[in-house]
Amino acid sequence: MSARFADAFWPPADELAEAAERIRARLGDWPDGAAPWRLCVAVPDVPADGDVLIVSSGDRAAQARASAASRPAAPGAVAIEFDEQGAVLHTAGARYALAAAHPLGDDWIAALAAFLDCGFAPVDALVLALAWRDGDETRGADAWPVDATRFPRIAGLPAAPEPAFAPCPEQLGLYPVVPDAEWVERVLDCGVLTVQLRVKGATPDTLRREIARAVAAGRRHPDARVFINDHWQIAADEGAYGVHLGQEDLETADLAAIARAGLRLGLSSHGYYEMLRALHERPSYLALGPVYATATKAVAAPPQGLARIARYAHFAGAQAPLVAIGGVGLDALPAVLATGVGSVAVVSAVTGATDYRAAVAALQQCFPGQFDNH
Repeated sequence: MSARFADAFWPPADELAEAAERIRARLGDWPDGAAPWRLCVAVPDVPADGDVLIVSSGDRAAQARASAASRPAAPGAVAIEFDEQGAVLHTAGARYALAAAHPLGDDWIAALAAFLDCGFAPVDALVLALAWRDGDETRGADAWPVDATRFPRIAGLPAAPEPAFAPCPEQLGLYPVVPDAEWVERVLDCGVLTVQLRVKGATPDTLRREIARAVAAGRRHPDARVFINDHWQIAADEGAYGVHLGQEDLETADLAAIARAGLRLGLSSHGYYEMLRALHERPSYLALGPVYATATKAVAAPPQGLARIARYAHFAGAQAPLVAIGGVGLDALPAVLATGVGSVAVVSAVTGATDYRAAVAALQQCFPGQFDNH
């Protein structure tokens, strides 16, 4: 039995451990996960933190025990209920339902263990496991799932808005995220074409004035693309180019109204499940991150790193323009662009610079041919 996966399954399962080792060997080098997971193919009497309870949808007794274990009283346990058409992951306070693009094969549990071993959160590892085909580890030079037609979809979502969101250029270039309209004016005057206004803690009147001023600045630059963070209703009223929303906004924002208003929509994502959720809406662009640790915004997701961003870009790049964001400065910018994204959002690299004009000029050099020369 594989030494690496000897303790990964309960009860011990030599065949699963060997399959997981075989798959893991084709997935490349990844940092170890923050905590070890134990995949329980039978539900233990007392599940422990870190247990992933694998339960067939036809096993009612096991379902009941797994459900109890995945409630807030056992926050460290995860339950996955499956049938051949997909799986539902239950964890404390959350439910994630995935419909598979193809019937589940024999190796999906072993693939789940392998992706967990790569450090992915359970819901993202599950997305990848459901995209896996038996024998993928023997095919091609790169076994990593990237074909969007093989990935699961999130079950139960309403249809994407019609009409679809207006498109963005494939290459959005340097994308400063700035705190007020004066900063919007500054970076546009430096030749930046894409900018986001992200105002925090303003009164309603001040917020509207800032958005109106930022949109007006964009109109003075015919090729400018001014996005407004979060406040889509005011952005629509003022005629902004677009809005940027987080995943949490998808439950409350009127996406159909945003689309009807002709606004472009950018959506944040922090992993495979959130990419699926965002791409379902057919956004104008998809943001990936955080690439590195950042102090400019509270983000629940940990830093993703370049290797993950490259994998995300390989999967999502054919479906939407991509923006990488989070802790990126001038030194790291070329490496981030090399992952395959067409744009990189920066915050403190511009607004925290001693000389913002010089900082913008230096950052622009990494995006040849995408900027005005003024």
